[in-house]
Amino acid sequence: MSRQSVATNRPSHAAGPNPANSAAAAAKFIEKKKEFDAVSALQRASALYLQRIEGLADDCETMADAGQIHGEVLEQWPRMFQILSLFLASREATVDDSEDAIPSTGQRLVRILIEDLQEASQEERRKTSA
Repeated sequence: MSRQSVATNRPSHAAGPNPANSAAAAAKFIEKKKEFDAVSALQRASALYLQRIEGLADDCETMADAGQIHGEVLEQWPRMFQILSLFLASREATVDDSEDAIPSTGQRLVRILIEDLQEASQEERRKTSA
């Protein structure tokens, strides 16, 4: 006994000649494409944000290292002043009271204006060229 197939009576889910079926499938496809595009854009934005945060982290590590080095340098200043005071004390002990002696306070720095030096060198050039 042969049975007749019931498959011909079932509606098809594939996009076929039925226009309502194909319009719904196309709308669903467009919606899924928009969703995929939004997720892709979010992924790209997240990757860019991650790169920026990693750059900030690198900058913070560099500043932390610089701060540590700065602290180590500042830690050495009291020792340097102690060494300088010992040097000046030893120099005071060896200097006799003659007029040629270097003063114990160290050398005095004098500020000379650059304009004065430039004018003086220009006058010397004029004298040598004349």
